[in-house]
Amino acid sequence: MKSKLYEYMYDESIPFIFLGISHVLSIILFLVLSISIPYLAKKYLDENKQLLLGKVIGFMVLIGYLSWVILEMLAGSFSLKLHLPFHLCRTANILIFIVLFFRSYMAYEIVFFWGLTVIHAVITPDITQGFPHYHFIRYWLTHQLMVIGIIYATFVYDIRPHKTSIYKSFLALLLFFLITIPVNLFLDANYFWICGKPPVGTVLDYFGPWPWYLIVATLLALIHFYFFYHLINFISSKISN
Repeated sequence: MKSKLYEYMYDESIPFIFLGISHVLSIILFLVLSISIPYLAKKYLDENKQLLLGKVIGFMVLIGYLSWVILEMLAGSFSLKLHLPFHLCRTANILIFIVLFFRSYMAYEIVFFWGLTVIHAVITPDITQGFPHYHFIRYWLTHQLMVIGIIYATFVYDIRPHKTSIYKSFLALLLFFLITIPVNLFLDANYFWICGKPPVGTVLDYFGPWPWYLIVATLLALIHFYFFYHLINFISSKISN
């Protein structure tokens, strides 16, 4: 059983194709759900049901990450170098769960900017398996659904970031970076892509060689933080009017 599970987990007979049919459809599904779920929940559900749906979304995102860890353990392929939550999206998966379950504003201030900043992962996912492989679905849950969860918390729970949230989230990002460096050194790992770019093509390929892509990505993250802060305020003002 272990060998069959291992073979399945690393089976690439159905490869991921950039902007292939399954990729494009997943992007369309993401766009539709990111608007329809918050809108319908806000309009037709009472507060208790809104909270229940939020918890379901948060649970599904967290399960997307935890199920991967469990399956890797069962397959005998779990590695401290690869599967700990020291990539930004994985930590964001945990944070959005906390936000949607407990309405934690502290967690929201961080994950709002982290989650929306890595939205590029929807366009350039770092996976090798295509639909309907588990890894394709897992990636959708831990990235697209995570962003949907952020939008849900913003417009259904009526939580908004303050301007100071930008600085708190950016400082948290720098702290995460600093914590991850010794983890990489101790485990000989490459979490947060600090020691090198992902093995598949991503947006980081356009940011220059190491270590310059780290500097560019950090500066762009701060720019993204400001952009999404003003964007959410603009959308909120239009909705209120």
